[in-house]
Amino acid sequence: MLNTILVALDGSELADRVMQMVEQLSLGKNTKIILCHVFPTDKTELDIPADRPHPESHALTYISIEKQLETYQAKLAFPTEIELVTGEPAEEIIRLANIHKADLIVIGNRGLVGMNRIVQGSVSSQVMEEAHCSVLVVKPR
Repeated sequence: MLNTILVALDGSELADRVMQMVEQLSLGKNTKIILCHVFPTDKTELDIPADRPHPESHALTYISIEKQLETYQAKLAFPTEIELVTGEPAEEIIRLANIHKADLIVIGNRGLVGMNRIVQGSVSSQVMEEAHCSVLVVKPR
């Protein structure tokens, strides 16, 4: 039985497809769903002290992502939580799954191939390899 599901969303069009997949899962009444988004650490931000405000554009992005997750949350008939974190995406998704003792991680896959996959890396592949629970990868259509 799936007690806790961590759903990793990146704010792209694929996020809608990931949520459609979650809605199609046959889940028990007590299943808890954690909707998460990881804001990647920008290399230029490493020089900004943690106690200093980040550029305003980051605040706007944060607010829009939070609203998107709240919209998804409102559509679900299960207890849900929202997690917004900053860091390396795969590491943070795995960390959140461990904290919440997730039974399943649902994540999208952008379908990168060849050099793009080598250069940009695959978050979903890293999560599949390193997670301590099952991972459902949703591919673009």
